[in-house]
Amino acid sequence: MEIKSKIRVGVVGVGHLGKFHVEKYSRMPEVELVGAADIHPERLESLVRQYQLQGFSDYRDLIPKIEAASIVVPTSLHAAIARDFLKHGIHVLVEKPITEQVSEAEELIALAENHHCLLQVGHLERFNPAFLEVKPFIQNPLFIESHRLGPFKERGADVDVILDLMIHDLDLLQSLIQAPVKQVQAVGIPVISPQVDIANVRIQFENGTVANITASRISFKEMRKMRIFQPGGYISLDLGAKSYVTIRLEYPGQGPGVTPQFVAHEAKKESGDALETELRSFIQAIRCREKPVVCGEEGMKALALAHRIKEEIRKNLEEAEKSAGALRFLPEFLQT
Repeated sequence: MEIKSKIRVGVVGVGHLGKFHVEKYSRMPEVELVGAADIHPERLESLVRQYQLQGFSDYRDLIPKIEAASIVVPTSLHAAIARDFLKHGIHVLVEKPITEQVSEAEELIALAENHHCLLQVGHLERFNPAFLEVKPFIQNPLFIESHRLGPFKERGADVDVILDLMIHDLDLLQSLIQAPVKQVQAVGIPVISPQVDIANVRIQFENGTVANITASRISFKEMRKMRIFQPGGYISLDLGAKSYVTIRLEYPGQGPGVTPQFVAHEAKKESGDALETELRSFIQAIRCREKPVVCGEEGMKALALAHRIKEEIRKNLEEAEKSAGALRFLPEFLQT
């Protein structure tokens, strides 16, 4: 196993999330944070001064100077920018979703393999300290329910709520259930943007597991909760609060007439930074030439399921529009 010295790293895109990538990398002794790139000079100026970096308006100027890059730009730019780095043999961590289209993800995966690079996808919830704590206790889940709600944020509006928010839970779901998807039933509507802003999907897997997922970006309050039901109990996970409750069925004695009881254990992870853990995992994978925790194939798997959901919603919206169009020609008393 080859252990490298300091890894020369650059960050492309230093908006809301990208500046945190800069902050985390700057504190890692195994990283030499070389520079950052952004098309907005005002974003770069303060970071360049604060962290003593090189600043670039064109991300391609970073290519000859670094070994690894975090790509933290709008989804529509993921494929083109990641492609340029991978072609030059640079390891890439690209924020979720991996790309807009599955074909683009396939191309990036092939490039990474051909140029002997690591490709990691920024599915941050995989590194949530509460999820990491309970994951060993999740065995044979039969039903999973999740709600990911939040207010509308302009920075995520380049994609719909499925690629913006729900994809987090699609990735978690598929990391827990190692079975193909059998059936997808989905509904969703645009509310305050031209794209779908709230959606619900019921997913049935070949092994019988069923999941019900709701994602909304038109809520006043934030919610990132998941409940996982399995034989003998369930786990209630609050990803936002980094807390969880495990509830299991126990028998206080033996013999006839013994009444089973539910025993709950509640815990909160006071420490743990998901982004820092994710970035450290990326650097560790590079140093040891290990497969990333969330590799390109897993990012593509979540994206493919997201597109399946999007297509189901599109069909349902078209049917609703047809019905609404037909409704206009009915007598008024039949429309009520």
